Amino acid sequence: MSTDISIGKQLEHFRKDFDALRREIGKVVVGQPDVVDGLLTAVVIGGHVLLEGVPGIGKTLLVNTLAEVLQLSFQRIQFTPDLMPADLLGTYVVMETPEGRRTFEFQKGPIFSHIILADQINRGVPKTQSAMLEAMEGREITVANETFQLPRPFFVMATQNPLEMEGTFPLPEPEIDRFLLKFVLRPPQPEEIEEILQRTTEGEPPVVAKVADGRRILEMRETARRIPIEPDVRRLAVALIAATDPDNDRTPEIVRRYVRYGSSPRGAQALVLSAKVRAIMQGRGEVAQDDLRAVAHSALRHRMVLNFEGQAENIQSDRIVENVLDAVLGSTAEEQ
Repeated sequence: MSTDISIGKQLEHFRKDFDALRREIGKVVVGQPDVVDGLLTAVVIGGHVLLEGVPGIGKTLLVNTLAEVLQLSFQRIQFTPDLMPADLLGTYVVMETPEGRRTFEFQKGPIFSHIILADQINRGVPKTQSAMLEAMEGREITVANETFQLPRPFFVMATQNPLEMEGTFPLPEPEIDRFLLKFVLRPPQPEEIEEILQRTTEGEPPVVAKVADGRRILEMRETARRIPIEPDVRRLAVALIAATDPDNDRTPEIVRRYVRYGSSPRGAQALVLSAKVRAIMQGRGEVAQDDLRAVAHSALRHRMVLNFEGQAENIQSDRIVENVLDAVLGSTAEEQ
């Protein structure tokens, strides 16, 4: 019984801190509540986020504010074709000691921060992208056969500009799969633009409070992973992933027609972990079917690799995910 009470208190503290983080970020970032929640979810469960959106809609502000409320170090790395792995990771330089001797000393690159904004990551050359994604996967880097641990927690939000394809090096599908979640930032609505103007052109800019720190984020991560998921709900998550495979007998027609490859097991992990955080924030102590539906688009949209026909007809990944959800979980109308 004491264990149950302890878990209950942990969930209560989790919700309180998550809500506080959400409110503080909302003081600075106008709109985009789903993206803010998704970003916080990814930070808590230890995954990275791929964000797609046109320039000038607050991506840097969002991540910088996140780092501020969490009291974590932050670096923005602008990916360009001339950015080399050493510019990202660091390199050995020759240093002279007081005695006049010369030694090699490692100078850390900007990757050694808690929170990284990899801006326009698809403009970096493949070997630089590879170095970045290797750091994301292992939370460590290797330079000249020496391994260096990255800070904990370590979170990357990478952005892609959907309009600028010339001069880019699109991420290969296996590398995109390393991102836990993907969000698409919509342009602000007129009333949101008005609020942005009020906040940025009149009076003093808002000040955010420091809500948590790295240690608290790691505690929240442990709490989220303890949320149970019933076997039936887990099997639904598995069925969702299986339904993205064009060779599966139960796959929807739209998948068989337009998808070349479906989601990997990482998609299932993203589904379940994100659903656990949502369950907590909904005031529940276990994952429900509605949690899977709510997080499916962000967990699966970037894992749908279209075939030639799908690309030619400009089929949207969200449309495919919606069909998969209807096939496995039933349509929303049927549930209601």
